[in-house]
Parts: sequence; structure tokens; C-alpha cells
Amino acid sequence: MQVESRITISATPAKIFEIYADVGNWKIWDPDTKASSIDGPFQTGSKGRITPAKGMTVPMDFVSVVPDRSFTVESRIPLFRMLFEHELNETAAGTEVVHRVTFSGALSFVLGPVVGNPLRTGLPITLARLKQLAESGAVPA
Repeated sequence: MQVESRITISATPAKIFEIYADVGNWKIWDPDTKASSIDGPFQTGSKGRITPAKGMTVPMDFVSVVPDRSFTVESRIPLFRMLFEHELNETAAGTEVVHRVTFSGALSFVLGPVVGNPLRTGLPITLARLKQLAESGAVPA
């Protein structure tokens, strides 16, 4: 199962990537994140933790970080894997931002809809808040 949302932001990929790299403040623009942390630099191979607004804290592995282009984190619990991809594509109109979540594992048929259905609603809100922060430096209340 996969959930994806995209938006165009009038900011450079570097500006948006700077917001991504501030892992401890993801909750400012992502209302589905209660807390997040990274142990070390924002780079491939780092590890961290994320606490969703509704749910338990899970480990997070930074499986790919490409400055000003993309980053991917993976969270695993027994028999269930969530892959969160974040892409930045420069266009004539600004930066197209794509957030994609893929679920896999033996429990994905059960947990995928439980986690995925709220993400269908939440990802566009998250992207709108990221847009607001990147374009003006302020997040709507």
C-alpha cells in the first residue's frame, strides 16, 4: 500500500531541505508528528526516533539523504515496515515537493489501512504547512 501527496512551493530546494534537516522541529510543520529526533548529522546511515501524534515512538533509520534533493526514512515494527520518501524537484514554478509513504510486511494488509487512511488526509495538510513555513517563515496556527 502506498500514499502520496505533492505540492509546489515558491522556495528553493535548499531552503526546504534546511527545514527537513531540522529534525527536532518537524512537529512545527507536520501535525502528525508529536516528537522527532536524530542521533547525529542529517545524513544516510543516521538513526533517530519519531512519535506520531497518535501512536507509540518508533525507531527511524535514515536510509538515504541526498542534500537539496531527497531523503528517505524507514520505521519498522515486527512484521510491518513504513518507508517515508521526501523528494524535491526544481521546476519553473518553484520546487515540487513529493511525500510518499509505502507500507510492507506481513501485517501491512491490516496496519496499512489503519495508518494509511489518516495519512491520505494528513499529507496534504503537512505539505501546506511546509509550504507556509518555507515561503514565509511562519506556520499557520
